[in-house]
Amino acid sequence: MFKRSAFFLLGALVLIGGIVFVKVAQVRAMMAQDWSQPPVSIVSAIANEEAWEQSFQAVGTLTAVQGIIVETELDGKVVEIAFESGAEVSAGDLLLRQDTTSEEAQLADAQASAALARINYERASELRQQGANSQSEFDTARAALSSAEAQVATIKATIEKKTLRAPFSGRLGIREVNFGQFLRGGQPVVPLFSFDPIYVDFSLPQQHLTAIQVGQVVKITVDAFDGESFEGRLTAVNPQVDTVTRNVQLQATLANPDGRLRPGMFAKAQVLSAEVQHYVTLPATAISFSPYGDAVFIVEARDDGVEGLRVRQQFVKIGPRRGSQVAILSGVESGSQVAVGGLTKLQNGAAVAINNAVVPSSDPAPVLPDS
Repeated sequence: MFKRSAFFLLGALVLIGGIVFVKVAQVRAMMAQDWSQPPVSIVSAIANEEAWEQSFQAVGTLTAVQGIIVETELDGKVVEIAFESGAEVSAGDLLLRQDTTSEEAQLADAQASAALARINYERASELRQQGANSQSEFDTARAALSSAEAQVATIKATIEKKTLRAPFSGRLGIREVNFGQFLRGGQPVVPLFSFDPIYVDFSLPQQHLTAIQVGQVVKITVDAFDGESFEGRLTAVNPQVDTVTRNVQLQATLANPDGRLRPGMFAKAQVLSAEVQHYVTLPATAISFSPYGDAVFIVEARDDGVEGLRVRQQFVKIGPRRGSQVAILSGVESGSQVAVGGLTKLQNGAAVAINNAVVPSSDPAPVLPDS
């Protein structure tokens, strides 16, 4: 009985030993295999040093050099409208007349009174020279003449205020009154704008103040004229920096002979500087943005004895942008090969294979294709 138990125990040990041997051999075989991930396919580009004309981008609004809403000063009924909506007018052109019949009647009476006052004054002056009247009588006659002439001037001024004329040359808008309408003082009649030249108002951060001066070239683009730019000059820099935004208000003046640029248009402004800066540039797609800092993946040869390429994550300091390009202030040297596509699959030290069949744009002035 004892021999039989020993025989079964020995057999079990042999069976277990065989199983362990087989499993150990399998594990060693698996460990000997290469389980490394295949290279990640990326797009790469060479970082180049380029000379950039220093410029500052901003958004602004076009404003008229002169622009008003022509309004009435006094109450009165419209008896003549001498303009058409949208017409060009010159300074002094008649726009509208209000009823002045009562004022004209008053003017005739005042002029008659003034004529009589002048006769009395001249008679008093002659008598005074002869010593036939007193100085007080002469002064009274002179004061009566001045009062009568002032009354005539007052009525003429009232008539003139009821005769609206263009205060400057420009283009009229849409009229807001009708013939026969009774207008109150201060009621709008028609917009009037002069926009040749035209202003563009915009602002820039205060740190650019040292690089901004009157006379610099300013280029603008507007959505109404896609692909076309308009050039002018910086003509005014606000002496005060806004205490809330810390921006400084700027104004440029542009020629607008054909009147295509209109007040109120949204504009993208670019202030050009005479200074030239040299930057190492990359396509914007090369930058990985994160809360910890901006980084790129630099492509290098593997250093583990295996043939191929790998990437090294490098934190960088980025500078200004120009189109689809971005300037690198530190972290990347000119001539370095950098991953610009396929970054979502990368991590530091990952093996890579380059496939530049489709390369991201690196254009200082990209143009979007028509939809």
